[in-house]
This record gives sequence, structure tokens and C-alpha cells, in this order.
Amino acid sequence: MELNFKTERLYIRPISEHDIENVHHLHSLAETDEFNTLGIPKDIHETRKIVESWILENNKRHTFAIELKNEHEFIGLIGINLGKEKYKNAEVWFKLDSKFWNKGYATESLKRIIAFGFNDLNLHRIEAGCAVANTGSIQVLEKAGMLREAHTRKLLPLKSGWSDNYGYAILSTD
Repeated sequence: MELNFKTERLYIRPISEHDIENVHHLHSLAETDEFNTLGIPKDIHETRKIVESWILENNKRHTFAIELKNEHEFIGLIGINLGKEKYKNAEVWFKLDSKFWNKGYATESLKRIIAFGFNDLNLHRIEAGCAVANTGSIQVLEKAGMLREAHTRKLLPLKSGWSDNYGYAILSTD
């Protein structure tokens, strides 16, 4: 199965050990940490362990680096984590460097990963969640065609405290 994707402006490829420094930088940005439950890593070794776990679990979790197609510049991450096989579902997530927000890159990459989920992985349902105050992610999810289905109270342990979560989903038949 081909796991390298090109969109109009982006190259989306499986994460590798060569990405550890870029991932560490991304995870260390205060802007990207605001709504993230992972937290800022203590050091590069912690980031290395995270990236290595993504690589090892690539049959249940596909984690991709997002690059600008022409410049080959790392701008973020996107992933699709498979659920139980019987349910044919998965959860998507993304994190982009704040320098690349509000340019449509997250939506472009999410649309491509959703297509991968339905067309290549034969999924029935793809879900996502985000903090209720994360207006940027809400816009991305909705522009990618996902529908808000749930509001879960105090689910996300953010550095600012417990946050409510919006649950989104898209079906293969949508």
C-alpha cells in the first residue's frame, strides 16, 4: 500500500527517525501545546521515544510528516489511528507549526488522509476530537466535511485545566 501522498501544495509521508528534531521543535511550541494533551517534551530523548513508537505501530497507527511540496519544509504532523477492525473506524489528528496556520494546509492534509482512510483502508467511519475552545481545529474539521456529533464534558487534560471536547465524524457514505 502506497503511503506517500501528494496534494496540490503538500507532500505527506510516513514519519521517520530523520524527523525527530522537527517533531521535537513542533511539540515544544507553546502555540501548538495549548490544546494538546501530550504536553511539551522534557527533552529530545522523550521525543525520540514518541517517534519510535509511531514507527513501530505503523500497522495500527499511521503517522505522517507534512511537508511543503516544493520547498520540502516540514510543517507538521497528521495521523490516523485505527480502531477495532470489526468497526472499520479510525481517529484522525493533526498538529501544524503555528507559522503555517490559516493557510489551508491542515484542511488539505486532512482531506487527503480521510481519502486514504476510506479508499485504501476501507474504513466506514473516521472520527476526531478537539477542545471546544480550539476554533482553528474546529474550522479544519468542518471544512474537511466532518460533522460535530458530541460534546463531552471535561474530557481533555490540558495545561490550562480540564476541557470539554467536541466529537466529530465523517462516514464513507457522506
